[in-house]
Amino acid sequence: MPEAATTEFWKHLKPIAEVFKPDAGHDVYMSDVAEAEDKYFVPFSETVSSRPLWIAPSQNKWCDVLMAKEAGLVNRHYHPHEVFAYTISGKWGYLEHDWTATAGDFIYESPGEGHTLVAYDHPDPMRVFFIVTGPLLWLDDEGKVEGSFDVHDYIKLCREHYDKVGLGSDMIDKLIR
Repeated sequence: MPEAATTEFWKHLKPIAEVFKPDAGHDVYMSDVAEAEDKYFVPFSETVSSRPLWIAPSQNKWCDVLMAKEAGLVNRHYHPHEVFAYTISGKWGYLEHDWTATAGDFIYESPGEGHTLVAYDHPDPMRVFFIVTGPLLWLDDEGKVEGSFDVHDYIKLCREHYDKVGLGSDMIDKLIR
């Protein structure tokens, strides 16, 4: 039950009795996801970490908060599917674009885009909420594919990290939908 209303015009409304259909999955609620302890952030590169929030293997899709506490880099990669991003804090961008994102900025990445994600030195850590669909295809300096990273690789990386830091890989299982 959420916090009780006091002065809100809707304070006398009753919640829906049957919220979920019989075959519906469970919701995920997590508070302060961008401000969590470091152990919840899985190293994604030497300078950037990812906080898993929601994972859908059947859709090859995940949501996370990407974080860099100082200048950071996610190597060149290509997205065959769309990506959405919302900047929570810090400063970041792609070497291949003419914009730099800061808190409050939204980015839509078209399918078929290759880029190099960089985080700038900034008083606040770079924290960006991403919705990633499909694999990341790692690119060499010439833009040719040299590897891939999909939702199954992401799950494995997260489980290994959560086991290593004592959180347990079963925490990742709770995010899978």
